[in-house]
Formats: sequence, structure tokens, C-alpha cells
Amino acid sequence: MRSACRQPDADERTHVTLISPRLFGRDRPSQRRESRARTHSIQIILQSHPLHLAHRLPGLAVFDMDSTLIQQEVIDEIAASLGPEFAEAVSAITARAMNGELDFEESLRERCQLLKGVKGGIWTELRERITLTPGARELVGCLKSLGWKTAVLSGGFQPMADWLKEEIGLDFAHANHLVVSEDGKSLTGELEGDIVHAERKRELVVKIAEREGVQLGKTVCVGDGANDLLMMGVAGLGVAFNAKEKVQVAAPTRLNADSLMDVMYLLGYSQDEQAEILKR
Repeated sequence: MRSACRQPDADERTHVTLISPRLFGRDRPSQRRESRARTHSIQIILQSHPLHLAHRLPGLAVFDMDSTLIQQEVIDEIAASLGPEFAEAVSAITARAMNGELDFEESLRERCQLLKGVKGGIWTELRERITLTPGARELVGCLKSLGWKTAVLSGGFQPMADWLKEEIGLDFAHANHLVVSEDGKSLTGELEGDIVHAERKRELVVKIAEREGVQLGKTVCVGDGANDLLMMGVAGLGVAFNAKEKVQVAAPTRLNADSLMDVMYLLGYSQDEQAEILKR
């Protein structure tokens, strides 16, 4: 569990930290749970009974990719193939961009320029190094079983988003397109097409929802970076998952947990109900 254990400042008390009931165990007396809540400086504990019944009807669930559905930042992994100097430079820019300290599109183009010359087949190698966030596959499986549409909207790159879409069964995948040299042997460091920045993510949420006949109030958006805040804001339920500190403060809802499956608690599904859905 990666929940913050400090006492929240006064200006943070309007924000909600939702904690998995697993932290407290099952069938424990409520007084004991309240005592643990005080010990951990938890603002609100999400109990096992359904709190968000409105979200039980099928809708649209949208996820960021890097550090949300997967545990890595893909652009940092590509840079690592060029050596530690490139890796450190790209990683530093990535961290500042995700924290909202830099313009996302400008910083993305700057980082992509550093990738010039990387072999065009890097995506196959990356698939072997990328690890799914715990609960990602199970969460998508549960939502699909319940009739939800699912999408990944990434400020990363389309080849990895397409792979992830097939790997865990998503319905839609939108990301950025890195240009490959004419002979297909290397990346040029340039981008083509629309950049999937914060505004574009919000536009895509609205567009996909309209296409699927889903009201925005029935959408869930989950991400960890500053470029996810706009899509969180337009969604019926916007969730900052293990997000950067500034993002947690600005997000509609924040969830700090080891598993993405804990999003199911926000939708009103108890641990027992989740287990039953996973059996389908």
C-alpha cells in the first residue's frame, strides 16, 4: 500500500484519499477501523459496501499508459538503450513534464530529438522489459465483463499503446507517432500527426464517449500525470492513481494503492463481488 501517512494540511482536506479495505482486513469492528484510520492519518476509508452505485451501469473507462497501466515510462526506457547520459537527461525532462513544470508538447519534442538514431525495431525489445501495473489486466477484464468500453490515451507512443491494447483487451488506443526513417532502420526524432497532450486527451474522451453513446457522467478516467488532469476533470469519476504530488492535490479523486483493481471499489464493488466477476 502506498498511501500517504502524514497529517494533511488544511487546504488539502477537501481532497479524498480512497484506501482499499484490504488495509484493515475484513469483518473487523468499525471502531477498530476508525482507530487505524487515525493512526494512518487517512481522511476517508472506502468500505466494502457500494458507495458509487451510479457507476455500476456500463460506461467508458479511460487510462493513461505510462506509470498507470504499465509501470515504466516508455520514453525513458528507449533513452536507456542509448546509455546512461541520455537516460538521465530524458528522465529528468519526463519527471518535470509529468509534474506540470514544463509544457508537455514542447518537452516531448525535446525528448524525442534525443532519440534520433534509435533503431526502428526498438518496440519489440521494449515489450520484453515493460511490466503491467498489478491489477491492470484484471481491472480491464472485470470492466469488459460488465459491459464497459475501455481505452488507453497516452502521451507516449502508438506502437506500445497498440501492443497494450491487444495484450489486455482494450477497445481503443491513441498515442503519439514517432517518425521512422524511410529504410525503417531508425527513429528520426520527429513526431507526426496530432500530439496527445492534455487537451487532446480530453477531446478524445468526449469523442469516444459520443461514439459509444456514453454520457460523460458515466466515464472514468485514471492517470498519474499533470497531462491527465483535463480528462479527469471532464469525466464522471477522475482518479489520480499513485500520482505526482501536485497532481494528487489538483485531481478530483486520488487513489494510492498497490493494485489498479482498487478502482473497482470506487465503482461500488466489494471484494467478494470483484472475486465473482473475475471468475466469469
